[in-house]
Amino acid sequence: MNELVIAFGLFLFIEGLLYALFPSKMKSILKKLETVDDKQLRTGGLIFTILGFVIIYFIKK
Repeated sequence: MNELVIAFGLFLFIEGLLYALFPSKMKSILKKLETVDDKQLRTGGLIFTILGFVIIYFIKK
Protein backbone atom coordinates (compact mmCIF):
# COMPACT_ATOMS: atom_id res chain seq x y z
CA MET A 1 0.00 0.00 0.00
CA ASN A 2 2.90 2.31 0.77
CA GLU A 3 4.24 1.88 -2.77
CA LEU A 4 0.84 2.80 -4.21
CA VAL A 5 0.80 6.09 -2.29
CA ILE A 6 4.38 6.82 -3.41
CA ALA A 7 3.47 6.04 -7.03
CA PHE A 8 0.44 8.33 -6.86
CA GLY A 9 2.57 11.11 -5.38
CA LEU A 10 5.11 10.66 -8.15
CA PHE A 11 2.35 10.79 -10.74
CA LEU A 12 1.02 14.06 -9.29
CA PHE A 13 4.54 15.50 -9.14
CA ILE A 14 5.29 14.73 -12.79
CA GLU A 15 1.86 15.89 -13.97
CA GLY A 16 2.15 19.14 -12.04
CA LEU A 17 5.67 19.71 -13.30
CA LEU A 18 4.53 19.38 -16.91
CA TYR A 19 1.74 21.94 -16.39
CA ALA A 20 4.09 24.30 -14.53
CA LEU A 21 6.85 24.17 -17.15
CA PHE A 22 4.78 23.92 -20.35
CA PRO A 23 1.27 25.34 -19.74
CA SER A 24 0.55 26.37 -23.34
CA LYS A 25 1.88 23.09 -24.73
CA MET A 26 -0.30 21.10 -22.30
CA LYS A 27 -3.37 23.08 -23.40
CA SER A 28 -2.52 22.29 -27.00
CA ILE A 29 -2.13 18.59 -26.24
CA LEU A 30 -5.45 18.48 -24.41
CA LYS A 31 -7.22 20.17 -27.33
CA LYS A 32 -5.76 17.60 -29.73
CA LEU A 33 -6.91 14.82 -27.41
CA GLU A 34 -10.54 15.72 -28.17
CA THR A 35 -10.03 14.68 -31.80
CA VAL A 36 -8.71 11.23 -30.95
CA ASP A 37 -11.19 8.38 -31.33
CA ASP A 38 -12.38 6.68 -28.13
CA LYS A 39 -11.16 3.31 -29.37
CA GLN A 40 -7.65 4.68 -29.85
CA LEU A 41 -7.67 6.19 -26.35
CA ARG A 42 -8.91 2.92 -24.87
CA THR A 43 -6.23 0.94 -26.71
CA GLY A 44 -3.49 3.34 -25.64
CA GLY A 45 -4.70 3.24 -22.06
CA LEU A 46 -4.71 -0.55 -22.08
CA ILE A 47 -1.18 -0.67 -23.51
CA PHE A 48 0.11 1.75 -20.86
CA THR A 49 -1.66 -0.21 -18.13
CA ILE A 50 -0.07 -3.48 -19.22
CA LEU A 51 3.33 -1.84 -19.64
CA GLY A 52 3.11 -0.31 -16.17
CA PHE A 53 2.09 -3.65 -14.67
CA VAL A 54 5.02 -5.43 -16.36
CA ILE A 55 7.49 -2.81 -15.11
CA ILE A 56 6.15 -3.07 -11.56
CA TYR A 57 6.17 -6.87 -11.73
CA PHE A 58 9.81 -7.09 -12.75
CA ILE A 59 10.97 -4.44 -10.28
CA LYS A 60 9.16 -6.12 -7.35
CA LYS A 61 10.33 -9.61 -8.40
